[in-house]
Amino acid sequence: MEPIFIGIDVAKDRLDVHVQPSGEAFTVTRDEAGLGDLVRQAAALSPSVIALEATGGYEVVVAATLAAAGLPVVVVNPRQIREFARATGRLAKTDALDARAIAAFAAAVRPAVRAIPDAQARLLGQLVARRRQLVDMLGAEQNRRRLIEPALKRRLDAHIRWLERALHELDDDIDTTIRSSPLWRATEDLLRSVPGIGPITASTLIADLPELGHLDRRKIAALVGVAPINRDSGTLRGRRMIAGGRAPVRHVLYMATLSAIRHNPIIAAFYQRFVTAGRPGKVAVTAAMRKLLVILNAILRDQRPWQPD
Repeated sequence: MEPIFIGIDVAKDRLDVHVQPSGEAFTVTRDEAGLGDLVRQAAALSPSVIALEATGGYEVVVAATLAAAGLPVVVVNPRQIREFARATGRLAKTDALDARAIAAFAAAVRPAVRAIPDAQARLLGQLVARRRQLVDMLGAEQNRRRLIEPALKRRLDAHIRWLERALHELDDDIDTTIRSSPLWRATEDLLRSVPGIGPITASTLIADLPELGHLDRRKIAALVGVAPINRDSGTLRGRRMIAGGRAPVRHVLYMATLSAIRHNPIIAAFYQRFVTAGRPGKVAVTAAMRKLLVILNAILRDQRPWQPD
């Protein structure tokens, strides 16, 4: 039988569904009754892949419901769908057309089905994301403090103190959540055995990079966005540069690498070889980031703590 692919456009109140290649389309509500109807109809089709876009959190319940029913569901980056639609000449945009484009993307690309995070993993991810938001707000308020009039600084200082307390409480919540899971607790201990890896880096890796320890070194580097990408055409040989990947993971890995360059002898020696060879500082740091990531990947893969030798 020809494989079947289902695309779902997720909105706040409803789900537009398109089946490829039959062209069947239907709509269900995004509530308990509608999700139950979706599961029944999708299961009857025995699809190879059910694809839906990440839409600001509305897709979480839908994906979790389909995964709990044993259906092959994958959440796709919306940018990939938009670029695929443009590449195939689909410029018009409606919910039904979006569902068709998602189904066509699934049929053409065959995205790999991955495990959907459970409720505890989603909670940890939301806590880590909220921490990033608080850090950004705190930095913005501290920058504003240098420019405002003295009469307003008292109010701004009060808000800064509130943000600092909220950040401290959130750190405690993240630590409690990780320590409540034996698996996460063991993973954090393995990660923090590496000089340069602190609690924030460890919690971000656990929440935002669950593939760590399960992929080879090239794939994990590409997933984070620290793998050099070829830029060659004809006889032109362009400079290799990093691009894409998971920005939140890359940001914390950058800060961890700066710490590791000072306190981790392996990373420090690796970084120094690039500097001695005359490579630019940013190139050396990026190479050290990739080296540190590969070490962390191997540590989780082998379930062995850091060993300097």
